[in-house]
Amino acid sequence: QVQLVESGGGLVQAGGSLRLSCAASGSIFSINYMGWYRQAPGKQRELVAEVFSSGVTNYADSVKGRFTISRDFAKNTVYLEMNSLKPEDTAVYYCKDRADTRPVSTMPSRISDYWGQGTQVTVSS
Repeated sequence: QVQLVESGGGLVQAGGSLRLSCAASGSIFSINYMGWYRQAPGKQRELVAEVFSSGVTNYADSVKGRFTISRDFAKNTVYLEMNSLKPEDTAVYYCKDRADTRPVSTMPSRISDYWGQGTQVTVSS
């Protein structure tokens, strides 16, 4: 099993910044993917930013140029630096990863998706 713990959410004024962190722990052999998603009240959960093990990143159009995703491979941690925040960025932000939890390298891959509990980000106008 893999546990994801997010931190860094809070209340900020429009134009401000926040940095979210998500640390993965548990029986991790490797993590192939980490991403941030968000869900605003009455809306579906949407992708905000993602980073693959290759280093490739993708961003939602609405956050390009304002948000930056980064990953510390040694710490199994992913960060989301959010700048120039807007009221429409208000949502619960969730961390997701795709981890291989096989006990040893000689065993077949055992890959599953895991989600964190979410952290609230509120941007006031």
